[in-house]
Amino acid sequence: MALLSALLPGELGTVPALVLVIVSFFTSALTAAVGLGGGVTLIAIMAALMPASALVPVHGVVQFGSNAGRALVQLRHVDWLIALWFALGAAFGAAIGGAIAVELPAAVLKFGIACFVLWVVWGRKPKFGQARKRAMAAAGFASTFLSMFFGAAGPIGGAVLSTLGLPRHGFVANQAVTALIMHIFKILAFGALGFAFAPWAGLIVLMILSGFLGTLAGSRLLGKMNEATFRTWFKWVMTALALNLFWQAGRSFG
Repeated sequence: MALLSALLPGELGTVPALVLVIVSFFTSALTAAVGLGGGVTLIAIMAALMPASALVPVHGVVQFGSNAGRALVQLRHVDWLIALWFALGAAFGAAIGGAIAVELPAAVLKFGIACFVLWVVWGRKPKFGQARKRAMAAAGFASTFLSMFFGAAGPIGGAVLSTLGLPRHGFVANQAVTALIMHIFKILAFGALGFAFAPWAGLIVLMILSGFLGTLAGSRLLGKMNEATFRTWFKWVMTALALNLFWQAGRSFG
């Protein structure tokens, strides 16, 4: 226990740190099995246990590790053209998001994201024609820009990916790679802004290791799930994420 305490930042106690390590396992398993949901769940729990100043940067590094593990496990299903277009948009999203000093109207943005997600999941699918994969550039920009403020904006990329007709393994793999790219640019931006990651390194490593074990567990579940079951779970996870955003927006308005 003394060794664990020595690895942790002084701003966080041992029990909250253990809770975060355990939560990292289950949220990574959720994302590996369904494609989405883990990042939003994790940051919601982290927000209750960590100082706000460290929340988004630390979450970004932990999610980088989680998505790297998931991308590695599903590497053969990655479409690198999707990743390239997403990266182009993500670079601009991180640069512009990092340059903004004032806080965005969080409630309005969360409400808008929730509406977009519900429309894509339950409404008529948007038709991108010959630009289907190039539409990922816009998703890369929007998700990375918003993640600079909210930490988890995976539903945007996931919503656009869901229109490309990918099989479940392809969806999970490409969601992992695009999320990985988003977090890489976010980490670089926070580093350039001067955030000190070193005091949080011990907790980050423990959460990444726990998350990788969760990824392996969730990937086994994904392999046993048929296509129809996966798509049903995906829709309901996306809907739950959207409802959570509505709830958060309502609290902000209130």
